[in-house]
Amino acid sequence: MDLLLKDKIIIVTGGAKGIGEGIVRALTVEGAFPVIVGRNEADNKKLLNEIGIGAQVVAELAEPTSCKTAIQKIAQQFGRIDGLVNNAGVNDGVGLENGSYDSFVASLHKNLIHYYLMAHHALPYLKQSKGSIVNISSKTAETGQGNTSAYAAANGGRNALTREWAVELLKYGIRVNAVIVAECFTPLYETWIKTFENPAAQLKTITDKIPFENRMTTAEEIANMVVFLLSEKSSHTTGQLIHVDGGYVHLDRAI
Repeated sequence: MDLLLKDKIIIVTGGAKGIGEGIVRALTVEGAFPVIVGRNEADNKKLLNEIGIGAQVVAELAEPTSCKTAIQKIAQQFGRIDGLVNNAGVNDGVGLENGSYDSFVASLHKNLIHYYLMAHHALPYLKQSKGSIVNISSKTAETGQGNTSAYAAANGGRNALTREWAVELLKYGIRVNAVIVAECFTPLYETWIKTFENPAAQLKTITDKIPFENRMTTAEEIANMVVFLLSEKSSHTTGQLIHVDGGYVHLDRAI
């Protein structure tokens, strides 16, 4: 299926690794022009060298001014923005019992506030292109996880903003959707698994609870849905929270 994304300028925050990398690679397959926004220039450039197309902007998105600067640089270079994928973030374990005001607010900056700011600053260009926004979110907003209050709150915010923006931007023909991730095997996930005494056993206890095929979701599977939602092939889909999770969140555990 041709998703009609050829030469579209699509921003992907945190696009150098993990799910973001998967999205960037999927965009390349469709002929789009991905622009990675991330803090590590070496990581950004490494991926761009591998795929042979795209651009990058170095930005620490937890700093509000960096979001505005990143959009300005992209707009100046390309003259338009056709899509935005808000993806960057980290499950940083800021809990209720052992957290603090400062760590909670810092986590919101790392995981939620830049979603708003990137969309806010990109909006004038998205209005011109009638582009789409896709927010990457996490099951933690719906299921809880324990000891991750800030990350769960951020993802609840991502979900709410998805629906709110879908309503606000109807008049501009801009669609806004979210892809909800449950158990996806990324470098960060692998690092976390390795903190257990028996990583293989711990991983098996998780995959055994994933109803469809008892396996982790891949970054490519997340990316395929994101790219579809960015495209005109999903032209009447907006305000949706789409779970690409093998049934992890909603299917009966008794299966």
